[in-house]
Amino acid sequence: MPATSERVDHDAFRAAMSHWASGVAVVTTADLAGRHHGFTASSFTAVSLDPPLVLVCLDRDAICAPAFLESPWLGVHVLGRGQETLARRFARKSADKFAGVELASAPGMGGVPLLTGVLARLECRITSRLDGGDHVVLLAEVGRAALGGGPGEPLVYYHRAFHRLGAAH
Repeated sequence: MPATSERVDHDAFRAAMSHWASGVAVVTTADLAGRHHGFTASSFTAVSLDPPLVLVCLDRDAICAPAFLESPWLGVHVLGRGQETLARRFARKSADKFAGVELASAPGMGGVPLLTGVLARLECRITSRLDGGDHVVLLAEVGRAALGGGPGEPLVYYHRAFHRLGAAH
């Protein structure tokens, strides 16, 4: 192991992490003016069952970062097979990622846009924002969890590309 004063090569770190398969989620919020914001996340996980907590990591330099730093609410949408286009849309920098996307809303969540037709959806209240280097770790308590009626297999991100799982045994 290298001494702690040595820095790991960023390209080597990215290459190594590309071998970690993860699910794909779109995370959404609304800013205080009611404008919708969202991003594609592969750094998302359950933290606790009691209380139900999840965490998601947000790049500090993302255009939507200020909205997630001021809003107390977020929605997490687990994407399924065939939703690569939606994942790519929210991964890009664009003026209106929500144009033409069917939305729902949840009462009491400050206008957070909720995507329809996803595998699962979590409606959450942000409880903590933690420093994570070039990212902000958003810790959120789940207020409502629902299956979304989307395609039955999850969308998986592995080795810098979208994949689908093989048949379950």
